[in-house]
Amino acid sequence: MRMNRYLSVVFFKTDAGNEPARNWLKELSREEKKIIGTDIKTVQYGWPIGMPLVKSLHDGLWEIRSELGDRIARTFFTIHNKQIVLLHGIIKKGQKIPKADLELARKRLSKFVREAK
Repeated sequence: MRMNRYLSVVFFKTDAGNEPARNWLKELSREEKKIIGTDIKTVQYGWPIGMPLVKSLHDGLWEIRSELGDRIARTFFTIHNKQIVLLHGIIKKGQKIPKADLELARKRLSKFVREAK
């Protein structure tokens, strides 16, 4: 008998109760939400997963790499207590992740880890 090994998915919450990754997803088209949701589900049920779908950004920060046709999305997350915690999401406009977005994801990760203790 196989045990359920999947991870649950939760959204990082700010002090004001906002969920930035959820808000970002809501702004996307239905098709884009479906692609990103499918990629998140693949991680949820198949963790651990590596490239090309998931890349480690070190220190517990990971990215889900979603191809949206002519655009590329990155969903930043961490794993904690059998949960995928969605921290931040972006549509990439260039080769590299903008430093401000990477720093914001790291800041949210740090805050989450502090509060989870």
